[in-house]
Amino acid sequence: MGENISSDLIRGHIDTMILRVLHEGDNYGYEIVKSIGVNSGGAYELKEPSLYTSLKRLESQGLIVSYWGDESQGGRRKYYHITDHGRKTYFQSVAQWKVARNLINQLIEGGEHNE
Repeated sequence: MGENISSDLIRGHIDTMILRVLHEGDNYGYEIVKSIGVNSGGAYELKEPSLYTSLKRLESQGLIVSYWGDESQGGRRKYYHITDHGRKTYFQSVAQWKVARNLINQLIEGGEHNE
């Protein structure tokens, strides 16, 4: 499945994927992209324009906040931190995804069996 995965199927879940990474700890752009690649086992690469569009949206919704890192780490990087509201939203999104995934499996594959 890997390289043929539809980006359309994933696009609606980018915010949740980013919240997941930030739920594990504060991070900056490049490392968020890297984490998502690792979490997917290398099957999905989030493009930077999508990342920054999503980060902007998450910040405007109060789900994350950004701050400038320490210059001693080799240049100033903008870090992102998940808020309590962001954590709550992340867990709600995961719960909604599980319901939707089960329903889609049922509608597409039929019954309880998976082949």
